[in-house]
Amino acid sequence: MPEPIGTLRIGLGQLLVEGGEPARNLARAVEQIAEAAAQNCELVLLPETLDFAWTHPSALYEAQPIPGTYSNMLCEAAARYQIYVCAGLTERAADGRNFNAAILIDPQGNIIVKYHKINLLDVEQPYYAVGQTLNVVDTPLGKIGVNICADNYLDGLPIGHTLARMGAEFIIAPASWTVDYSITEEHDPYQEKWVKPFSILAQLYNVVVVSVTSVGYIVGGPYEGKKSVGCSLAVDAHGVRAQGAFNEFAGQLVVADLARPHRPERGTDIGLMLQRKGYRFDQLP
Repeated sequence: MPEPIGTLRIGLGQLLVEGGEPARNLARAVEQIAEAAAQNCELVLLPETLDFAWTHPSALYEAQPIPGTYSNMLCEAAARYQIYVCAGLTERAADGRNFNAAILIDPQGNIIVKYHKINLLDVEQPYYAVGQTLNVVDTPLGKIGVNICADNYLDGLPIGHTLARMGAEFIIAPASWTVDYSITEEHDPYQEKWVKPFSILAQLYNVVVVSVTSVGYIVGGPYEGKKSVGCSLAVDAHGVRAQGAFNEFAGQLVVADLARPHRPERGTDIGLMLQRKGYRFDQLP
């Protein structure tokens, strides 16, 4: 495997997200951005739909445009603390549709990627429209691709395959991982659900996959009574490099120094590399 070409210090911002409480949620997000900067992080990754929480009914009529009130708060914080910020928000588009969105903001406060979630769960389809684009952006930190949560399910891995084909060295994903209220740390269902698909992408393409989830009990919407329990992850070709605590109360910032992978292959050379690794193109994924 080629030698890495540098290191990215990233803050995994495992954040308490309260349903229908955007002011409080955004205030906590800004605090975590400040904490990440104080720990010399170059990028901080925050959870999915951190404004209203995932599938909270208030998002249907209170969502804001991007750029707009909530994204501006994050852009201002990124510029104030001179750090890259990736965060999930709910976007009200000009045509009236809502999207489950993720934005990547540079240290000057500019939105350099806006992505809409593609692999929507059945229960979230009444809340969000399906995204139609994928982007990878060149930054001084490396080539970064953005997706969201279930885009990294095993059935959604073609999305990650495509980001890797587009040259991504880091795939970063705001998320809102949920379990039934009775699940505790001892059960840890995330090995198969998250570590496995992340590892598939990381080992096939020599990419780093990082995903950060919210914590707290879910109030309102189809998953009311379930809980988000953390367990945020950073995975590279060698395995799990960082992991948040698995607990519904585990709001925390996890700091990880991740080697930037060397990915020289382009275009059909990637296909040849995959063939050498035994990948079958006639099977999904």
